Amino acid sequence: MVASLSDLPLRDDLRGLTPYGAPQLDVRVRLNVNENAHPIPEVAARSVVEALAGAVLGANRYPDREFTELRQALARYAGHGTVPEQIWAANGSNEVLQHLLQAFGGPGRTALGFDPTYSMHPIITASTGTTWVSGERDAGYELSPGTVTEWIERTDPDVVFLCSPNNPTGTPVSNETIEAAYAATRGVLIVDEAYIEFAPEGTRTALALLPGRERLVVSRTMSKAFAFAGVRLGYLLADPAVIDAMRLVRLPYHLSALTQAAATAALAHADALLANVDDIRRQRDRLLTELPELGYTVWPSHTNFVLFGGVADPRQTFQRLLERSVLIRDVGIAHHLRVTAGTEAETTEFLTALAETDTATKVD
Repeated sequence: MVASLSDLPLRDDLRGLTPYGAPQLDVRVRLNVNENAHPIPEVAARSVVEALAGAVLGANRYPDREFTELRQALARYAGHGTVPEQIWAANGSNEVLQHLLQAFGGPGRTALGFDPTYSMHPIITASTGTTWVSGERDAGYELSPGTVTEWIERTDPDVVFLCSPNNPTGTPVSNETIEAAYAATRGVLIVDEAYIEFAPEGTRTALALLPGRERLVVSRTMSKAFAFAGVRLGYLLADPAVIDAMRLVRLPYHLSALTQAAATAALAHADALLANVDDIRRQRDRLLTELPELGYTVWPSHTNFVLFGGVADPRQTFQRLLERSVLIRDVGIAHHLRVTAGTEAETTEFLTALAETDTATKVD
């Protein structure tokens, strides 16, 4: 007899929840999970392979628990006067966020986020026994200093999430809003900058706000701009006291020697790995221009994806594109879909397929 979840003594707060599950399908054009469609440059790939070969020779020993060399490399890349003692890394930014919620959330505590936002924020919150509180955004999916201050004062959360630029809308969050949120909260403020490398040149990062703010945490990833999604390397930057808190909740030797070696080697070739960011921005900007020409509305984006509206039936449009081997994302916002900026050829194929779908899929 096959058991179901209802047959198990599952935690009551996990009953009825749905796991994260973006479709993983064998299609020609995959533009649904905001991956970097460009392959890793050969010079970086060779360096990573050599580093992995060296790490394998020592795989009979546990890895460096403090991932010392990787922290040094991440601090150099981050800049802004960051030192290794301010760095924490884990298996993707989701594990970083889980560590934060394990340390600063938990039963009887709350986390405030502003929907629509990254779907894993409430999922990780729930998995740690923390209560998720959903705040409202301003018009155009933006967040003003006044709005975040009002919601923080109203709900008094232990953790506050700001996603900048925001997923799934692509909209940025100003440093003025981040400063206002920090001033209003007694808890930990997490600024998720997973897509920061795709923002326009000169965009201010929350890293500039770290000095003197011991409860501010900036979360980042190598999955997007670095085209390293399969390696699973996320990291945060914060006051060294926050790093001490992470040590209390991490599993022993949580970051494998192979992951450390691969990420450190990749960071040595950051310029080569980030060389395609400008092309991705061009394809994003192309989507922002050409989707309205097809009759759809778009929202400004500082990321590698575009949220577009005016879709009469998102599920129907999603399916019609899938039948053409083009996979995008239904993020659950009425009359909207999200598409990743791929290569020039992939972007062209998506726009062509969308143009050839029935015009009834658009809202007049």
